Amino acid sequence: MVYKTTLLSIYETASNDSTPFPKIPSNELDNIKILSENCFSQKGVYTVFVTLAIYKIHHPTQDIRNHQTQIPNGFSARTIDTQYITPTLKALGLPSMAESGWLTRSLEQPFPYSLDYNGKISNKKVKQAFLELIDSIETKKANPKAILIELLSQIITLQKANIVVIQPLKSPEKLTISKLIEILDKHFSFNYQSFGGSKLPVIAFYAIYQIIIEEVSRYSDCTLKPIGSHTASDRTSKSAGDIEIFEGEFLFEAVEIKLNKAIDANILRIAKEKIIRYNPTRYYILSYSDTNENEIGKINTIIDDVKVNHGCQIVINGIIPTLKYYLRLISNLNDFLNNYSYLVQHDSELKAVHKHKWNELMLELQQ
Repeated sequence: MVYKTTLLSIYETASNDSTPFPKIPSNELDNIKILSENCFSQKGVYTVFVTLAIYKIHHPTQDIRNHQTQIPNGFSARTIDTQYITPTLKALGLPSMAESGWLTRSLEQPFPYSLDYNGKISNKKVKQAFLELIDSIETKKANPKAILIELLSQIITLQKANIVVIQPLKSPEKLTISKLIEILDKHFSFNYQSFGGSKLPVIAFYAIYQIIIEEVSRYSDCTLKPIGSHTASDRTSKSAGDIEIFEGEFLFEAVEIKLNKAIDANILRIAKEKIIRYNPTRYYILSYSDTNENEIGKINTIIDDVKVNHGCQIVINGIIPTLKYYLRLISNLNDFLNNYSYLVQHDSELKAVHKHKWNELMLELQQ
């Protein structure tokens, strides 16, 4: 519990604008800025760093680069993260992993986090910032508490800047399926030049499933699993798809959504592996791009094989045509619009630009 208490205290300090923060060297501030700006897309790295810094505060003689017990003079950092750090980050509404930062392949390698660490962290700038901050704490006696206060302060500032209130539709009685599809299409396809836009169609389908599980008899005994992180790998999230519908404890239906990737045989093979593992009765693969026509034969073979040998029907289709069909099934289009707007407004992985764009499209919808 002491690790949780320390993290809560640091968060309180970071949230208090009137609290004077300790001075930090400019090179460390640059690295903190890199971690904070990438905390949503590189949650594993940021979570691991928070865990190590918290541990260093309570165990100043421990070399936190030795993050596993199998490393000489090491300790089990993952245990601390799983039991105390990640649950506390979730409770505070900060970016967090599903279970632990150490479920990320690039961070779970049994080697010290020295400057030459070979783990393949995809963002090279983030990797360098992460390793240099740890090195500063270990070799230059940088203050881990001061670094954490600054890191969380920057993340809190970013979260506040990301708050955008979505304006409701003034005349919902004029709403049509064609107009709604038109602005959703614009929202999905706009060039945001920033991370996060691929989650928008996932949010749209989640918003509509919130309605159809209440209104369509096929889903009468089903529940919708809370929408998860769109940055987590399948291995980390332990999910069969972007959206999951359960009947009791059993997976009933899963939906995998691809924004900028055509459906090909390899996507079907990956889906087959998930179907064998999770055993849903229906599995949707929806793409904003066309199906790869050169692989239709292979795709159909996999679909037939899965149906015959595993009892699951794979359905492939476009995102927009499927949304249009589902919107015909629901009784109130404004319910969907309100659901989508609420999810867009409150999703922590979306940037302000995605939310401002939706407000702009909502104004267009009212014209």
